[in-house]
Amino acid sequence: MTTTEIKTNDRTATEATTVRPNTTTTATTSRLNFAKAAPKAFRAVIGLDAAAREGLDPALVELVQIRASHLNRCAYCLHMHTTDARKAGESEERLHMVAVWQEADHFFTDREQSALALTDAVTRIGDAGVPDEVYDRAATHFPEEELAHLLALIFTINTWNRIALSTAKRAGTDER
Repeated sequence: MTTTEIKTNDRTATEATTVRPNTTTTATTSRLNFAKAAPKAFRAVIGLDAAAREGLDPALVELVQIRASHLNRCAYCLHMHTTDARKAGESEERLHMVAVWQEADHFFTDREQSALALTDAVTRIGDAGVPDEVYDRAATHFPEEELAHLLALIFTINTWNRIALSTAKRAGTDER
């Protein structure tokens, strides 16, 4: 269904046409600033995010965050993490292939593919849970502690996606 939404941040109002299933036409003039409205909860998510990243390759972190943001259709986080990945030296070619990583597996190492498969399964957990073969594949590439951090990273980006989508954050407006 095509909808027209009015989304605002503190500076501008923009009308955008989007395609979103199961929605109706809505006009949103403003939504809460989650960080200001629930600062302790916001800081807790930041703390989880920081702890999750410990010991993980920064390039892998961005790939996982980009993939979950694709799956969750979170333009705000997708823009943020592709920008961060570019700044860290990630190639445009690989960034374009994250959305179709299974068909473009030769762009990614076996370890990265296992992390992306785990990201897919955890992000879509309601579809089929996390299949043993997906978990086992990741466990062959990541020692237990690193696997736990990878899972925490996936949990965290899914939380950030939900915060951004629920509060109608606009892509390109992050203040970093």
